[in-house]
Amino acid sequence: MGSALDLGQDANVTAHWTTADIPDQTGRIAVITGANTGLGLETARALAAAGARVVLAVRDLDKGSAAIAEIKTTAPESNLALQRLDLSSLSDIRAAAGQLSGDYPQIDLLINNAGVMYPPKGTTADGFELQFGTNHLGHFALTGLLSENLTAVRDSRVVTVSSNGHKFRAAIHFDDLQWERTYSRVGAYAQSKLANLLFTYELQRRLAAAGAETTALAAHPGASGTELMRHITFGPEAFSAAALKLAQSPAMGALPSLRAATDPAASGGQYYGPSGFGEFRGYPKVVRSTKQSHDEALQQRLWSVSEELTGVRFPV
Repeated sequence: MGSALDLGQDANVTAHWTTADIPDQTGRIAVITGANTGLGLETARALAAAGARVVLAVRDLDKGSAAIAEIKTTAPESNLALQRLDLSSLSDIRAAAGQLSGDYPQIDLLINNAGVMYPPKGTTADGFELQFGTNHLGHFALTGLLSENLTAVRDSRVVTVSSNGHKFRAAIHFDDLQWERTYSRVGAYAQSKLANLLFTYELQRRLAAAGAETTALAAHPGASGTELMRHITFGPEAFSAAALKLAQSPAMGALPSLRAATDPAASGGQYYGPSGFGEFRGYPKVVRSTKQSHDEALQQRLWSVSEELTGVRFPV
């Protein structure tokens, strides 16, 4: 089982990895958060086409139903289901996890894909800063609540979607995690995406120490033209017009998550992203995250704080 620092050269053998390289997923259960649009929709589409039973975990059931209808126009035999999930509410996460646990005692893939990026200052139902609460704490809680369903399956995987944004103005502000004293939408987003990686690497270490056959991996889509970019405006806290022009399609942006989820050569603790310049676009390969993301003391401290804030304890 690989470690967070194992870049696994064998995992990069396929230079132009695409959905055609996804192995048969028949019989596997995949739960994808935020699967009604963008990257999540493309991830669901690809896994369903490969034979998996895909559960679209979404906040808006009407939009989820529309996503299912869209997938079925090209793949009518797709095995799809809906689960309401609002990652900005711990009570809703617990309810959804309870439903999923009952419906699917064994879960092969959990893809923590949903997220918010650069919104105006806001809070979750539990008073957490919106980006940290949704992007990190929501997925931390969901993963913990479904962990026994995942560890019941050999070669199950947890894939958490981070971002190149974890490199810029990123820190875990333990003295003001909820940005109550001041607010930077870019800084808050960077904190949440760094947290995604810290969580992945600590989860992988705990799984390996427990001898579990579940692995934790991370991915990022590069620059991808999805609804996530709706809060971007041109200014000091925004992507430049040149960067936006580099954006690739959601289908291409989903490939790193799909490779992390399905490539037989992938191993725990790896981080997948686009292979092109600056990791903005291109086919997926194993990429490096920042030195800060590999700080074990930081990983462990964030884990402890996340347990306290969510009230969720992992069995590993």
